[in-house]
Amino acid sequence: MASQVWNPQEGGLNEICALLQEYRTPSVDQNRILQRLQRCGQFPDFNNYLTFILCRGEGQSVEVRQVAGLLLKNNLKAQYRSLMTVYQQYIKAELLLCLGAPDKCIRATIGIVISVIIQEGRVRSWPEVLDALLQCLESNDYSHVEGALDALSKICEDIPEELDADVPGIPERPINVFLPRLLKFFSSPHVSLRKMALSSVNQFIIFMPKALILNMDSYLQGLFALANDSAAEVRKLVCSALVQLVEIQASVLQPHMRNIIEYMLQANQDKDDEVALESCEFWTAFCEARLPPELLRDFLPRLTGVLLANMVYADDDDSLLDAEEDDSVPDRDQDLKPRFRQPRMHGAEYEDEDKEEDNGVINSWNLRKCSAAGLDVFSNVFGDEILPLLMPLVQSKLSCAVDGAWKEREAAVLVLGAIAEGCINGLVPHLPQIIAFLVPLLEDKFPLVRSITCWTLSRYSRWIVQAVGEPGGDGQFNNVLTGLLRRILDNNKRVQEAACSAFATLEEEAADELASRLDLILQHLMYAFGKYQRKNLRLLYDAIGTLADAVGGELNQPKYLEMLMPPLITKWQQLADSDRDLFPLLECFASIAQALGPGFVHYAEPVFARCINLIRAQEVAKVDPGRAGVGYDKEFIVCSLDLLSSLVEGLGANIDSLVGQSGLSGLLLKCCSDDAPDIRQSAFALLGDLAKACSLHLQSHLVEFLNVAAKQLEGSEVKDNVSVANNACWAIGEIAVKVGQQISPVVITVITNLVPIISNSEGHNKSLLENSAITLGRLGWVCPELVAPHMEHFMQIWCHALCQIRDDIEKEDAFRGLCAMVRVNPPGAAGCIVPMCQAIGSWHEICSVDLQRDICQVLHGYKQILAGSTWEQCMLALVPALREKLTKKYGI
Repeated sequence: MASQVWNPQEGGLNEICALLQEYRTPSVDQNRILQRLQRCGQFPDFNNYLTFILCRGEGQSVEVRQVAGLLLKNNLKAQYRSLMTVYQQYIKAELLLCLGAPDKCIRATIGIVISVIIQEGRVRSWPEVLDALLQCLESNDYSHVEGALDALSKICEDIPEELDADVPGIPERPINVFLPRLLKFFSSPHVSLRKMALSSVNQFIIFMPKALILNMDSYLQGLFALANDSAAEVRKLVCSALVQLVEIQASVLQPHMRNIIEYMLQANQDKDDEVALESCEFWTAFCEARLPPELLRDFLPRLTGVLLANMVYADDDDSLLDAEEDDSVPDRDQDLKPRFRQPRMHGAEYEDEDKEEDNGVINSWNLRKCSAAGLDVFSNVFGDEILPLLMPLVQSKLSCAVDGAWKEREAAVLVLGAIAEGCINGLVPHLPQIIAFLVPLLEDKFPLVRSITCWTLSRYSRWIVQAVGEPGGDGQFNNVLTGLLRRILDNNKRVQEAACSAFATLEEEAADELASRLDLILQHLMYAFGKYQRKNLRLLYDAIGTLADAVGGELNQPKYLEMLMPPLITKWQQLADSDRDLFPLLECFASIAQALGPGFVHYAEPVFARCINLIRAQEVAKVDPGRAGVGYDKEFIVCSLDLLSSLVEGLGANIDSLVGQSGLSGLLLKCCSDDAPDIRQSAFALLGDLAKACSLHLQSHLVEFLNVAAKQLEGSEVKDNVSVANNACWAIGEIAVKVGQQISPVVITVITNLVPIISNSEGHNKSLLENSAITLGRLGWVCPELVAPHMEHFMQIWCHALCQIRDDIEKEDAFRGLCAMVRVNPPGAAGCIVPMCQAIGSWHEICSVDLQRDICQVLHGYKQILAGSTWEQCMLALVPALREKLTKKYGI
């Protein structure tokens, strides 16, 4: 055996054991020990020593052996494939001999290492492991059975697909051998064996191999037998299995669904919080699987009661402690969540579907929040039908005003927020009463009641705004607005957070209604600016930015600017170039710059200069952090590029002098070629904005800009980075409009790349398709002699794409291109009259008189070319309403 080939040198073994022992000493400098161990790692057989200590180090403590095993695991992850074959064989042989080690911790570590080897080398390079595991599973010795099952469970967790693959020299796939044995362990008298067996089988649900389908009846019988297991961890795994099954293959559960629903109702009230939480996931999964609602209808009275009961704060909920923290306590670094932002995107509206919806409900997942999410989904499935079940419970909890019942009161408010969308038809007639009841709760003694009331009011923002102008609607809106503004100035951090988020939501809906109230709003927001700690300052920046987006130029008045800008500029100057708190402030400035437009010119120079300096510093830091004085962080570049885009868009031609003396063009070219997709995405957005505002400053690098932009439209680039391709495509179109014939060197390359994009409309997002159609048209407009000869290859699909574009100046440019190309090559579109008429008919109104005239000439030209029955056949192929529209508008 391989274990007889290699033996450790005693001196080396003792040295490594001493280092591992020292590493465990609490007061030791662990980095120093790790460095010494890394030096040992330079010896080719170092991993053999670690294996020997793990598997045969009986004279060492279990803890030292575990550390050796975990170090071995990390090494094998990085080095396994490069190890000499003889060393690989030694390690594998020793691990198999130790599967049934007497100590449970050693067995667990052995299982981890075995799983890593299979991840790195696959089962086909170690078929012996299958026989070893099988022999141990069939052993009468508990340690061998538990060790093998532990290793198998880790393999199933890490790489379950490996067990459903063919292995050379093995007649059956491993899963066919192991699955029936795993199912037998469901009835083991040992909790740990039941748990590991069930966990192992559950890992296969997501890709549903044939072996699991064939054994589904046995699996379900096993699940049902374990449903009331004495061990909470087993019951949790049963619930997890049922949730996954209803998501992946609900049909297998349908014959048993009433019993499963009954069980989940009971499990939802389990004394163990983790079981209750896992079972609660079932309700959302059930609804999202689009199963017949009738299956749940009979259970609704009990289910709504259970969910509502679980929405009450548990006594040990961490939020109860956090809620008491006032705004005089500085934020800790761990209080600041990582930021996930979307770089600038040009084109059809971009929505981040994964955007976190609220502040008060989805911060950390627990039974309360899962129950609220379940109720939200139910309300969208059953609608107003659940109101008679819920509202008496809600009213009962809300009517109890005593201090001791504040948790019940808070849960009732949470319910009203959770059902806001799904039950809105039934709630709207009662909305004045609901709002009138909620607004006073903004002053509740308990901060968590105040914070959840903010969130719930935000859920009704759309309907609160829609009611403005109706009897009582203005007063209702003012009450909500002023109530949220007061809570923005709350002394409690949690309430500040909820109020800021809720107010931002209201701003998005209210827009025009805010202009007359700007004085009041800015007074509160800027007072909060001097009151907030770091975490909530980020939310305040967002609220200010959202306000700017909502009211636009209304903000551009001296009295408002005097309130708004000085505190922001002061904070801008206080923050160091390496401070990540700059990011939300940069985004805030971007919104303000766009809103103020030319009015931002007084503040533009220092903001513009700092953005340039931030980008330059990061470009240096990327290659030499020491010389830059800051560590590399690409988000500084992304945020700076986005703010520059907003400055250019807001100031227009007024940005010319700043761009001219900044050297931005060369810097931007580097960013357009950067390895990071999000940097390129923001860079191409800025490139397009600069083309619109001051294209002259791009001339020195125009060819390079066009070439690097065109490269983003190649097939593989589009597939991997669609948002980069979108912005590059838009930028090329904007450059084309400004530089005309100068774009000719890249026209054919770009057209060649755009045609496959618009041909595959199902495979690309709406924005990219729109920008591709517009840019193709713009290129045809400025270089018709280059594009028109190829019309017959793209005319039909291009016209279909043009139909989807909303009326605006960019669509006008695209149709100017259509007209220009038809003039150069009339036969090129002669076979596509019907889709061309559909594209023309997609206009609601063309503002340009010249374009209307050109389109009219195109239609009449083809009517002459196709005189007689051919033209009539084309007209008859159009739907009557479109035919009538074109006849009336263009006289055809």
